[in-house]
Amino acid sequence: MTTTSAKPAEILREYGPFPGVESVHGVTFDGSHVWFASGDRLNEVDPTSGEMVRSIDVTAHAGTAFDGAHLYQLAGDIIQKIDPNTGTVVGTIPAPEGGGAGMAWAEGTLWVGQHRRRRILQIDPNTGATLRTIESNRFVTGVSWVEGELWHATWEGDESELRRVDPDTSDVIERLAMPDGMLVSGLESDGNGCFFCGGGNSGKVRAVKRPNKKTASKQ
Repeated sequence: MTTTSAKPAEILREYGPFPGVESVHGVTFDGSHVWFASGDRLNEVDPTSGEMVRSIDVTAHAGTAFDGAHLYQLAGDIIQKIDPNTGTVVGTIPAPEGGGAGMAWAEGTLWVGQHRRRRILQIDPNTGATLRTIESNRFVTGVSWVEGELWHATWEGDESELRRVDPDTSDVIERLAMPDGMLVSGLESDGNGCFFCGGGNSGKVRAVKRPNKKTASKQ
């Protein structure tokens, strides 16, 4: 596994802190609004106004994902499938052994980051079966696929980074170092020029500039 030198992350905007939110866990984006997990609820935020639109009362202690129609939320030893219109949990699958810390949707499957196990698992969204394992050399606290690029967040000690990795070799292609004191607890791209990053115990969500798409070293 090879790595590269880190560049400073560019913070575009901060959202929050929000009323009643002590910590931000998983983060996702539904194409227009940001969703983040805060322990006992999922919260929907308008990224233009920065205002919270509504909340769904559901266990939400870790990663969050959106498949274009439903939200997925890690909750202990299960992953909940949630109708965002009604807030109803419409299904569950087992979470991978050891739980998860970040989650994304891509290629018709879920991608679950495992914090202390330092890896990302591709999960069958219907059964919870593990389809693929990608190793990391850092704690994984958020996962995002965007334009064929796999990114994940790290949080070790008082330092966080956003990393683009080769999903075949686990080589680190690109690193963005967050400013001192800004830790990342969840990660999702808006599909364009920025990442939304959960800010852990700060109770904030931060928008970070996504680098221009590069040609990967492995095609």
